[in-house]
Amino acid sequence: MSIIHLSIWDLGLCALLVCSLAWINWRQAPDLSSGILIGVARLTIQLSLIGMALKFLFAQASLPWVLIVSLFMAAMAGREVGARQELRFADGWTFHIGLLAMTASSYSMILIVLLALIQPAPWYQPQYAIPLLGMILGNTLNGVSLCLDRLTAGARNQKDLIEGRLMLGAPAEEAIQDQRRQAMHAGMTPAINGMATAGVVSLPGMMTGQILAGSPPETAVAYQIMIFLMIVAATGFGTWIANRLAIWRLFDERHRLRLDRLTLK
Repeated sequence: MSIIHLSIWDLGLCALLVCSLAWINWRQAPDLSSGILIGVARLTIQLSLIGMALKFLFAQASLPWVLIVSLFMAAMAGREVGARQELRFADGWTFHIGLLAMTASSYSMILIVLLALIQPAPWYQPQYAIPLLGMILGNTLNGVSLCLDRLTAGARNQKDLIEGRLMLGAPAEEAIQDQRRQAMHAGMTPAINGMATAGVVSLPGMMTGQILAGSPPETAVAYQIMIFLMIVAATGFGTWIANRLAIWRLFDERHRLRLDRLTLK
């Protein structure tokens, strides 16, 4: 099956439709319209640059280059976690917590995929390593950012309840257990919903891309199931790590709630 290529005019038509939407909303919601236009510009520039970078990377097939690109992706993901928070930890701790949680979980999952499941030769072959890492890292980013946002907001909004439990002798982990559980639910819900609706409401992106590229449906399905399971595992471990680190940062060694370590966006 031959691949049908899209021209710049095809993409321009799609962009025109989205820009028309921004124009329609300009009077009532200028912030929404500007966000749409900025999003279109960022999407076009970022994907064009990554396309050129991947073309170079695929030609090199070099482990150092794969590591450089993967570390850059992780750093940008950590920055994005901080940007999405209404309440941030002071001294850059939101970035550090997000970066550590995402790299620990996402890198573990991608190594399992490459070394134990797909087993390309070489194992770091960029055609597999970078796209799969991007999917896992992107979904883990959403889970970690939602988890941290819900946890910090819950700690601030239910400060009296948490401190009341602390005064009754409860340790920090027990005092904030309700907020911790809600944060985990918030972080995991998108990944769980994605599994529940796959194949019924929507055809996932990786599966659709492989089918459009000519892969047999059964092969595309197998890859999509694998990536979904890895995404859920990475998101779960990532949100758990972020949850634990955030709670450690919210309390001091005397189990006192330290909301002064949070700053508004």
